[in-house]
Amino acid sequence: MPLITRHDWSRSEIQALLELPLMDLLWQAQQVHRAANPGYHVQLASLLSVKTGGCEEDCAYCPQSLHNSSDVAGRPELEVEPVLARARAAKEAGAHRFCMGWAWREIRDGAPFEAMLAMVRGVRELGLEACVTAGMLSDSQAERLAEAGLTAYNHNLDTSPEHYDRIITTRTYQERLETLARVRRSGITLCCGGIIGMGETDADRAGLLEVLANLDPHPESVPINALVAVEGTPLEDLPPVDPLELVRMVATARILMPHARVRLSAGREQLGREAQILCLLAGADSIFYGDTLLTTGNPAVEADRELLAAAGVRVTA
Repeated sequence: MPLITRHDWSRSEIQALLELPLMDLLWQAQQVHRAANPGYHVQLASLLSVKTGGCEEDCAYCPQSLHNSSDVAGRPELEVEPVLARARAAKEAGAHRFCMGWAWREIRDGAPFEAMLAMVRGVRELGLEACVTAGMLSDSQAERLAEAGLTAYNHNLDTSPEHYDRIITTRTYQERLETLARVRRSGITLCCGGIIGMGETDADRAGLLEVLANLDPHPESVPINALVAVEGTPLEDLPPVDPLELVRMVATARILMPHARVRLSAGREQLGREAQILCLLAGADSIFYGDTLLTTGNPAVEADRELLAAAGVRVTA
């Protein structure tokens, strides 16, 4: 199958892919993935929560929202040196990208932002890619992050435009798209994906992928998350995502965005080894590596090493 990069996918085309018999979908995704990623290389990324909880957003899935009884506020914001110590440890454990999260609606100027810039510079000096997720940002903040060497800015769309206001009301979909545009203008690469298992329909899943696949250029990094239903959030009673649904999302994302890194992200702890290997087969070429993802669990480092060895994939920067 020749590699074709498109930015004009229709929702009906995408939904048709998602609804293919699984073997047919995997076959198509395999052909694209083998052409785009010969040799099956997987990047390891580590994620640290720098500022945890107390977020003004009301995201229904998030234990860091002050609107939810699960809010995990109270942990002190981490200083520069402890963050860089964690980055060094992540590198020693095999990670190639170090991601840092702040539970903010938007980046705060002043000392917190200066500390963020210092962390980005320090992570880059270690030879790691640096990624930040911290909500909305201004053009000048994006420019300063680019000057500091930031590799990628994570700002997920979460779900389709139609389902969005059932999940978040404190920030519009358009504001998210404007943030992505600011990041892109600064020259920083985009890390942008979504979450499944939040009560959305198959059409909503196609709608999320439609927005991502029609960005030009595509996001360089596309995290695919499964909801981790946390007690104290509005979505706490939703059932776990069927692992094969995650496989379908990964495979379809790979077909739509051949050269993006498709990152197997939150919810991986709920997957068995076989389901994770199916996701790698379907086109995932990055996993988050380490014990926690911001505030939710993640498979342990040693288990990940064994998983990648069993799958026969190579680790790459």
